[in-house]
Amino acid sequence: MRFGKVVLTGLLLVLLIAACGGGGEGTATTPPAEEEGGGVAAKTVDPATAGDVKGKVTFSGETDRGNRIRMNADPSCHAQHNEPVYPQEVKTGEGGALENVFVWVKSGLEDYGFEPPADPATLDQKGCIYIPHVFGVQTRQKIQIKNSDPTTHNINPAPANNRDWNKSQAPNQAPLEESFARQEVMIPIKCNVHPWMRSYIGVVAHPYFAVTGSDGTFELKGLPPGQYTVEAWHEKLGTKEAQVTLAASGSEEIAFSFGG
Repeated sequence: MRFGKVVLTGLLLVLLIAACGGGGEGTATTPPAEEEGGGVAAKTVDPATAGDVKGKVTFSGETDRGNRIRMNADPSCHAQHNEPVYPQEVKTGEGGALENVFVWVKSGLEDYGFEPPADPATLDQKGCIYIPHVFGVQTRQKIQIKNSDPTTHNINPAPANNRDWNKSQAPNQAPLEESFARQEVMIPIKCNVHPWMRSYIGVVAHPYFAVTGSDGTFELKGLPPGQYTVEAWHEKLGTKEAQVTLAASGSEEIAFSFGG
């Protein structure tokens, strides 16, 4: 009987060790780094070797300012404009300079990691128009939404790869604060109260993006050396891509042309 108890005790110890993953062959263990989503650490940008990519976006076709926006449905909106208001879809300046084009590094930065800026981006509602019409943020960067109008607005983004939300904002209400977790270019924003209100936001995993102004120019500063695909996006004219190789501390120029 004593021998049988010893054998039984030994078998129980073996089973207990096996159940706890006691180092037997074929036991799978996950390294701590993988458990925490680790692996190879993301690269950081060395300012000493960073360069710049800049350029200009132009439009060679005929511009159409579109139909006049009628704001009579909300007298408080109508009263804020002494001149007719038209859509901001295709705005050009001298020499066909194209405004409101979102330019960003589409590929080439996959090995790098970037923290979102501490300062929020701002979207205002003034004159019953979203300002700015096109803008960009980094993933997880805060977006502060203001209402500078004497009327209630509704902010309703329609993302495809992010959480959507739909919020109303009364006059004099404190700014709303939101963010997007995933890269997505572009996310349209509308107001369900005033259907003519439109804005577009580019959510990017890095800080290398810009929106062209009235002169059509853009600049992507502090970009590490490498090979990149740069994309220019316009809400009505589509997208254009360009390939660029940036040397250490180098500077490159890109020209995008739409229309014609």
